[in-house]
Amino acid sequence: MTTVELRDVTLRDGLQLTGKVLPTHRKVEIARELLRLGVPSLEIGSMARPDLVPPMSGTLDVVEALTPDELARCWIWVATSRHVERAIAAGAVNVQYCFSASDAHNRANIGRSTEASLDAMPAAVELVRAAGGRVQLCIATSFTCPFEGPVAPERVLAIANDPRAEGAADVVVCDTLGQATPAEVANLVGRVRRDTPPRRIVFHGHDTWGQGVANSLAAVAAGAQVVDGCLGGLGGCPFAPGASGNTATEDLVFGMRPDWLTPDRMARLVALGEGLLAELGEPNRSKAAQGARSRATAFPWTIASGRIP
Repeated sequence: MTTVELRDVTLRDGLQLTGKVLPTHRKVEIARELLRLGVPSLEIGSMARPDLVPPMSGTLDVVEALTPDELARCWIWVATSRHVERAIAAGAVNVQYCFSASDAHNRANIGRSTEASLDAMPAAVELVRAAGGRVQLCIATSFTCPFEGPVAPERVLAIANDPRAEGAADVVVCDTLGQATPAEVANLVGRVRRDTPPRRIVFHGHDTWGQGVANSLAAVAAGAQVVDGCLGGLGGCPFAPGASGNTATEDLVFGMRPDWLTPDRMARLVALGEGLLAELGEPNRSKAAQGARSRATAFPWTIASGRIP
């Protein structure tokens, strides 16, 4: 058993690289089923421009469809104060204020320098505080940038220590390209824990090079309290060449065995991911989902016939 929290990011980072736009009612169904299964928190969308990231259209409709209790467990990706204003007006309370450690990726992803994003963060923090919500400082490309190459740990530490980032409840360390190794993850997360203001640390990893679960567990061992995952390993960043799918939620929970997970809930989680990926026409990259379908019926975590509702 573990007290580390899983956040499922299917409805944001998972969907944003797909070619199909899910209707609002389907996104709401997925969010509610994940919450019912016991997933502690979710990313449910992004304020990115729908013309640039079509799968993120309808994010505010999803926010408006959820209850306050549900929204208390949900996060919205934002990059500007205007994003925050619109999300809060719709009912959101938790926002992930994101920018990149590397200028080149920040310009490609958000259209401004990293310095400009930092300059704008205090205003975003004040807006969320006034609404009684929480802000995460999300540092993309914390390890490598698709345009500039390796990112020095000192760059990430400088951002996390910047006075303009004060007020963030969490700091999200992102392996945007999935190129980091467990040793690199452990080093950076450990340094963030030791050398920056006390905050909850979230690790957001991708599985591009097959290190997603190993990196997530290394982050936990180094002090991360939350790890991000996505059903079936779906997703990636549309503005980061080489950024493929996220670390699969199914793989993370099977490895971490959170208190809320039971074999029946695992079966329902696998079925939810399989249904969504079939709907989107995307491959299922989760090894745990594949294992759950094996014929080793004596193992309680495999899916026996009829187990899934």
